[in-house]
Amino acid sequence: QVQLVESGGGLVQSGGSLRLSCVASRNIFASDTTSWHRQAPGKQHELVASITPGGTTYYADSMKGRVTIWRDTALNTMYLQMNNLKPEDTATYYCSDSSRNWGQGTQVTVSS
Repeated sequence: QVQLVESGGGLVQSGGSLRLSCVASRNIFASDTTSWHRQAPGKQHELVASITPGGTTYYADSMKGRVTIWRDTALNTMYLQMNNLKPEDTATYYCSDSSRNWGQGTQVTVSS
């Protein structure tokens, strides 16, 4: 089983940016589709972005144009760059692999 650790969350003003990181305990990003999700209180769990081993990306409509997902297989790390953040982006952000391993999450809070 792989361990995933997210970091990079924080408090940012509306319009600001954050870069989230997800470090895996072994190299999964070259061979597995991995993704970023978010969960806000009272809202449904949402898939934010995903990336396949071949580099094909998917972005949720709610964040398309404002986020970029990529990974550095040499560092066993996946990233999510988020720009022009909005208060409705406030949530706990998680990374996951196709085997449904999850990290502990990193909190993103966007103030208006």
